[in-house]
Amino acid sequence: MTKLTDGQIEAALHARPEWAHVGEAIQRTYQFRDFVQAMKFVDQVALAAEQAQHHPDILIRYNKVTLTLATHDAGGITEKDFALAARADELAGKLVARAAKASMPKAPIAAKPAQRAKGASGAPIAGRPKGPGTV
Repeated sequence: MTKLTDGQIEAALHARPEWAHVGEAIQRTYQFRDFVQAMKFVDQVALAAEQAQHHPDILIRYNKVTLTLATHDAGGITEKDFALAARADELAGKLVARAAKASMPKAPIAAKPAQRAKGASGAPIAGRPKGPGTV
């Protein structure tokens, strides 16, 4: 894999505006709802990285995950880094969307019509029972 030039890196970053060119790598920090969601993201990135045989540096700080991508064999940034960056962005987007959908309030349950009180015989009580002293 061939190392990209600074011009090629800057052009590729236009498609990934949340990513930054940091030294000989590209980097992005994602923020999630909580630690558990951040770890789900890390797990998904690990599977994608293993599949691509391209492994990022991962820094986890509670609900924040920073990915740093560089192709060590090429001595810098390659198309492989941008491909994994795109995949990580996709995974984060899906994870956040699923969490948002899961936290949406469910549709209210339709109220049942009020039921009339029933007497001991099971027959509906016609009206309010009259107590002593009422007419």
